Amino acid sequence: MSVRYLLRTVACLAILGVAAIAAAAERAATAPVDAKAFQQAVDRAVEYLRTKGQAADGSYSKPAGSGVTSVVAAGLLRQGLGPDDPLVAKSLKFLEGMVQPDGGIYAPKSAVQNYETALGLMCFAEANKDHRYDKIIRGADRYLKATQWGEDRGIDKSDPRWGGGGYGAHKRPDLSNTSFLVDALKAAGNGPDDEAMKRALVFVSRCQNLESEANTTPFAAKNPDGGFYYTPAAGGESPAGKTPEGGLRSYGSMTYAGLKSMIYAGVKADDPRVKAAVKWAESHYGLDANPGMGPSGLYYYYHTFAKALDATGMTLVEDSKGVKHNWRLELLAELLRRQRNNGSWTNDDTRWLESNPNLVTGYALLCMAYCRPALEK
Repeated sequence: MSVRYLLRTVACLAILGVAAIAAAAERAATAPVDAKAFQQAVDRAVEYLRTKGQAADGSYSKPAGSGVTSVVAAGLLRQGLGPDDPLVAKSLKFLEGMVQPDGGIYAPKSAVQNYETALGLMCFAEANKDHRYDKIIRGADRYLKATQWGEDRGIDKSDPRWGGGGYGAHKRPDLSNTSFLVDALKAAGNGPDDEAMKRALVFVSRCQNLESEANTTPFAAKNPDGGFYYTPAAGGESPAGKTPEGGLRSYGSMTYAGLKSMIYAGVKADDPRVKAAVKWAESHYGLDANPGMGPSGLYYYYHTFAKALDATGMTLVEDSKGVKHNWRLELLAELLRRQRNNGSWTNDDTRWLESNPNLVTGYALLCMAYCRPALEK
């Protein structure tokens, strides 16, 4: 046997091996999921929240503010518990007590009023099947629009803060809070033609590493990979760090938050901004970590991942190796694998409050609601 023939044979076997691995991965991605296992995981989470998570006043982790309660209650509502279920009703009553005269939904003396209000609005919108919370939702909508950065805050459209939302009324805007703002605007019934939504889109576009008419900030050209970073305001920031050229590194949770926000604001699939974000998502596909951030913010990443891909209408995501992934099935499998014995979820990485099992269990329940369509086929 000649050396050339041997090398050619080895190469062919290697190619066949890679193809076989890819085919196996695609088969795993489309394998049926046990609906019973899904419901058992939800039931265990509900039992954990009922017996160990919720305080007597209906709150969850009250020292952390009202946001955790909003996330958990919204997750329970998305899993089919109604607003009159005792577990949910107690939380909604607690949140009603957080409604302030200015329309915001936040704990007294809170430093994160916008964040808490956006989450509270979304929770009440989930519970508003019979319009019982219309007044609260309208008030929160007015509050969020009044605190959005714009001309009435003394800045013009050229300012990188313009259109964004921050943790509080006077806090520097960032993509995470602007993403929550967009979610809340949508939940309140605002469409792409709403002026606040249009302003938010300006800020969101400036958080993308894509130089265009929508983004002339100095960062985009230094790292033009199509992903998103935390904020262009106050000199720019990305928890994922900077490139040697001074660009702001993209990372998973913000890229999916940006992609989802653009779609909610009416940007179409053929727009270069959406195409670039989808390309980044495909080339960084994975569920073992928050791309660019490792374990930090993993469950926040899972939530933005699910919301964004659901918004795109995509069922399969083709990664950089050409493997197609059914993201719903894979995310569900990952969540089931990570559930703790007591029914909760938590992150060993403490950053962004993800060592809090109440918050993370709320995230997981919200994520699983986006996975459910894969079980209904």
